Amino acid sequence: MLQVSSSSPPLLVIASSNPNKLEEITAMLSPMEVTLVAQPEGLVVEETGRSFGENARLKATTVAKLTGEWTMADDSGLVVDALHGAPGVYSARYGPDAASRQARLLAELEGHLYRAASVISALALANPQGQVVLEAEGECRGEILSHPRGTGKGYEAIFWIRALGCSYGELSTNQKLKFSSRGRAVRSVAPKIQHLLNLRIRPEPEPE
Repeated sequence: MLQVSSSSPPLLVIASSNPNKLEEITAMLSPMEVTLVAQPEGLVVEETGRSFGENARLKATTVAKLTGEWTMADDSGLVVDALHGAPGVYSARYGPDAASRQARLLAELEGHLYRAASVISALALANPQGQVVLEAEGECRGEILSHPRGTGKGYEAIFWIRALGCSYGELSTNQKLKFSSRGRAVRSVAPKIQHLLNLRIRPEPEPE
C-alpha cells in the first residue's frame, strides 16, 4: 500500500507510467482535492483485452490489487472507419515508434477518399479491493489528414478535428477537457468519482 499522510487528500493511483497522461488527468480533476500518483515504477500490465474497455478494466484491477488503493485506468486508441476499426486496441503497437505508426497508417489509407476516424478512450475505476465500480467511454470524431499538420507526434499530427480547425495534438489543456476523448470520459463521471472517494471541492482562490 502506498504511504500517504493522514492529513493529505484521498489518494488516486493512475494506472499508467505516462507523464503526459498523468498531467492531463491531474488537470481534469483539478477542481477536486485528490492526490494523484502514477502506478509503481517498473510495473507493466500486459494489455491482452479485445476492446478498450477490457484493457482499462485489466489495468485498473491489477494496479488496485497491487497498491491497495483506488485506481483509475484508461485505454485509448484510434479507430479508422475505412480500415474497419484498425488500428484500434493495437494503436500503440502499430509500429515501434510514433513516426512509424503514423507512416504505416498513412500508407494504408493512401487512395482512400473517406478518412473519417475516432479517438476513443475507455475509463475504469477500481476500488482498493480491485473491483471495477465505475466505467465510461469518450469519443472524439475527426478525420485522417493526408500529411502531418501542425504540432504533435504520430497520430496526433494527422488526426484533424474539423469543428475546431486544429489537429488533436494542438488541443490546449482547456480544449482537451472539453473535446478530447479522455476529457469527455473523465468529465462524464467526475461527480461519481467525487462521491465514491468522498472528495472535497477545492476552494476558490482569494481575489488579489
